[in-house]
Amino acid sequence: MKLALKLFFKTLRIVTGPFILLWEIAATPKGIVRQPKKQQQIDRQCRNLAIYQFKTCPFCIKVRREIRRLSLNIELRDAQKDPQNREALLQGGGQIKVPCLKITDAQGKSQWMYESADIIQYLQKRFA
Repeated sequence: MKLALKLFFKTLRIVTGPFILLWEIAATPKGIVRQPKKQQQIDRQCRNLAIYQFKTCPFCIKVRREIRRLSLNIELRDAQKDPQNREALLQGGGQIKVPCLKITDAQGKSQWMYESADIIQYLQKRFA
């Protein structure tokens, strides 16, 4: 029974995945246009951020859409297919749950933020 459920959901992800990604592309909003100096400043701040995500996770898509809307150059790390990213997420954040925003401060200390709504709220407050 356990194997059948696992196989069912894996097949479901394989079948629906391409449609989810097409929907993301079609529904992606245009990004904010800023003055070049302001955008460069924001790009520098984004170097200390990384999103751990799964490509077809609906909550990750929600966060990626907001990142694009805010015109943020945040590194996206695949925690589903890349074992190093998955292990970093587990070691740093304590759980394999996506989306997760890794925020690194000037001293190199990292904070891990889970929950798409919290991540979006943080990005909006910081960059909007």
